[in-house]
Amino acid sequence: MTHESTAVGLASAYSNATTASGDWWRDAVIYQVYVRSFADSDGDGIGDLRGVRSRLPHLARLGVDAVWLTPFYVSPQADGGYDVADYRAVDPLFGDLADADELVRAAHELGLRVIVDVVPNHTSERHPWFRAALAGEPGARERYLFRRGRGADGSLPPNDWESIFGGPAWTRVADGEWYLHLFAPEQPDLDWTHPEVTAEFDSVLRFWLDLGVDGFRIDVAHGMVKADGLPDIGRGAQATLIGTEPLPFFDQDGVHEIHRAWRRLLDSYEGARIGVAEAWAPSSERLALYVRPDELHQAFNFRFLNCPWDPGAMRTVIDESLSATTAVGAPTTWVLSNHDVVRHVTRYGGGAQGLARARAAAMLMLSLPGSAYLYQGEELGLPEVADLPPESRQDPAFRRGRRQQIPAPSVDPAPGPGPAAPGIIAPRPGEPTPPQSAPSPHSQPESGAGPQPQACCVPQTQAGAGPGPDPLTAPQAHAPTRPQTEAGTGPQAQACCGPQADLLTAPQAHGPTRPQAETGTGPQAQAGTGPEAEPGAGPAPEPCTAPQAHGPTRPQAETGTGPQAQACCGPQAVTGAGPEAEMGGGAGGDPLTAPEADGQDGLRDGCRVPIPWAGAEPPYGFGPVGSWLPQPPEWAGLSVAAQTGDPHSTLELYRAALELRRAMPGLGAPEAGPSPDPRGMRWLPSPDGVLLFTRPGFACTLNTRPEPVELPAPGRPVLSSAPVETDGRTVRLPPDSCTWWAF
Repeated sequence: MTHESTAVGLASAYSNATTASGDWWRDAVIYQVYVRSFADSDGDGIGDLRGVRSRLPHLARLGVDAVWLTPFYVSPQADGGYDVADYRAVDPLFGDLADADELVRAAHELGLRVIVDVVPNHTSERHPWFRAALAGEPGARERYLFRRGRGADGSLPPNDWESIFGGPAWTRVADGEWYLHLFAPEQPDLDWTHPEVTAEFDSVLRFWLDLGVDGFRIDVAHGMVKADGLPDIGRGAQATLIGTEPLPFFDQDGVHEIHRAWRRLLDSYEGARIGVAEAWAPSSERLALYVRPDELHQAFNFRFLNCPWDPGAMRTVIDESLSATTAVGAPTTWVLSNHDVVRHVTRYGGGAQGLARARAAAMLMLSLPGSAYLYQGEELGLPEVADLPPESRQDPAFRRGRRQQIPAPSVDPAPGPGPAAPGIIAPRPGEPTPPQSAPSPHSQPESGAGPQPQACCVPQTQAGAGPGPDPLTAPQAHAPTRPQTEAGTGPQAQACCGPQADLLTAPQAHGPTRPQAETGTGPQAQAGTGPEAEPGAGPAPEPCTAPQAHGPTRPQAETGTGPQAQACCGPQAVTGAGPEAEMGGGAGGDPLTAPEADGQDGLRDGCRVPIPWAGAEPPYGFGPVGSWLPQPPEWAGLSVAAQTGDPHSTLELYRAALELRRAMPGLGAPEAGPSPDPRGMRWLPSPDGVLLFTRPGFACTLNTRPEPVELPAPGRPVLSSAPVETDGRTVRLPPDSCTWWAF
C-alpha cells in the first residue's frame, strides 16, 4: 500500500489549545512574525500590528502555541527597528499602543501567547540618551561606551574591534571621542555597568509585561557585557569568529547576572512569562549556561539551522544540543529559518529537491524533544526571492555609504525622540540630505584588510519618494491615532539586519534577472506597485548566503551536500570596501558587484518578501495595494488559500504535523531535570543516509539520499513528507523524505 504524504484532521481536539502547564514553553511551537511582511491593514504596502491581528486565526488553525513579533517600537528604521528610539511606544509605521494591546488580547482569546523583541545591547542614535551624549550633557556619555582614540592625536580607534556589519566598530564624534557600535553606527552600544541602564530596562520589561505580553526574545543576549579594558583581538574578519572562538565583546560571564535578574523579574509575574536568548557561544556547553534554572527559559540553537543536509552532521548536532541543555534541565530549541537567513527551501538546493528536503527537515525538527520555531511563510514552502531588483532592496547593509561629518552640537537635545538637533542627527526620509563630506584621511581604504580607522560621521539619508509622518519628529507615538505613512520612503522601509557574508560577486548570480519595476525616484521600493511590479521570472536556487541566527550576530555554516553544497558559509572576509565601494540607487556601478566590507552581504531582503495569502496576482491579499518588496508572480500557487485543503500541500503537512505533535504522548518536551536520555529518545541502526530514532510509542525515519531506501517498517506510518510504500513489514522510503510512525 502507499501512504499519502499528509493527513488532514488528525487530533483536531488538540488544535489551537496551548498547554495549561506552567512549563508551556518547554515544548512550544513558536511562530515568528516579521511584522513588516506579514499583513498590511492600511494600504501603505507595509505590514502592521492591525494586519497581524487580522491574520491570527491562520496561526491558531496552523496549531502553533505562541507568536513572536519582531520590533515595532519607535525607530528611525536604520536597522529595521533594531535601532530603538523609544522602547515604550509603537512606531506609527506599525500602528499605536492601542493596536499592540488589542493584538495581545486577541491572541490570548485564540489560545496564543505573545513574545516581543527587546533590544538591550544598543539603542538608536536618536534615543534621547544618545542625543544627550552628543550634546555634551554631563554624565550622558557614561551610559554608552565612549573612549579616547589611540595615537598621538587620538585619531585611531580605541581598539581593533570590527562591526558585525563590516568596518571598524567605532565612530568618532566632533570633540575627538569615539563611541562603540558592534553593529551599525546608528546603533551605539550601551554600557551595562551603568546603574541607569539596568534600571531603565527593568522598567521597559515591566511596561510590556503589564500590557500582557508573555515573554521576550532578547536580541544579542550575549553582547551586553564587554571584557574589562576592551582588549584588542589581534586579527581581522572577526565576524567569522562569532560562535566559534571566545571574543572580548561577546559571551562574557557578566551577561549571566543580567539574565538572572531578568529571570527574577519574569518570575514575579503570573502566567509563566519567558525569556528567550538570541545568543552565540563558542560551544553547546557555553550556550547552555544561558538556560540554567535561574536564568532564561530558552536559547536559540542555531547549529541545527546551519547544519548541512547530511545525516551524520545532523545526528551530531542533535546529540550535542540535547546533551548540553539536558545537563542543566532545560529544553533544546530547533529552528530552520528566520528573517536573517536564506529560506531553507533554497538552502537545501531549491526547486523540487529543495522543497522536498525542507518538508522533511521540518518534520524532523518537529519530532525532536524540545521547542521549535517556525518563520512566517515556511509553512507555505516559500523559497528565497533571489532576483529582487536592486532599487527595491531595503536591507540596510545593501546601501552602506559614507556617513556625514558630525559638527559640534549647538543645541540641547529634546527630552524625547522629537526633532533632531541641527547638525547632530541625519535627516529623516524626505528631508534634504547634506552634501557628501570629503573622504577623511582615516577612512577605510579599498584594500579593506582588518580594522581601519573611520571618519567622524552620521548616517547618510537615502533618497526616496515623498516623506510620511515621522514618529521621531511628531508628538509621542503613544497616542491612539494612527497616522498613515508612505511606504518605501527611505530608511522607514528598511528591513532588519543581521550579518551574512556571502561571496556573491555577480548581479543576480543565481538565476534570471527579474525586470526592474517602477519603484519610485530613489533606491527605496514604493508601495502600491501592484501586480505589474514583478513581471519577471521566478526565483532560482541561491547558494548558501551564510545562514545566521536570528538577529544580527550570526556566523554562517555550510548547507547542502554533493552538487548542491555551497562553498560558503561563515561570515567570510570579503576583500575591499571603504565607504566609496557602496553604490546607491544605481549610481556608479552595480551594488552586487561592489567590494564589501567584512561582515555581511546585504541581500537578506529575499527572505523578507511579504507572504501570499490569496489571489492570482500580487500582493496576494497581503494588503489593499502593493507591498514594500515585490512578490514573485509565481507565488499564486503557494498562497494560504491555494494550499488549504490540498492534502499534499506544505501547509497541510505542517498543520497535520502540529496536530500529531500535540496528540502523540511521545512527542514534545523532555521532562524537567537532568536526564541523559530526553523523553526516551533512542537512535536505532539504519542504512547509510538514513536516520532512525524512537521515542515512546513513536518512530521517525529521515532518508537524506537522492534515491529510495528499503528497510523494516518501524511501525504504522501516520504522516510522511512524501508518499511511502509499505506492506506492513518493510517500507520503501522516498528520497529526501521524513516519515512518522506509531507503534
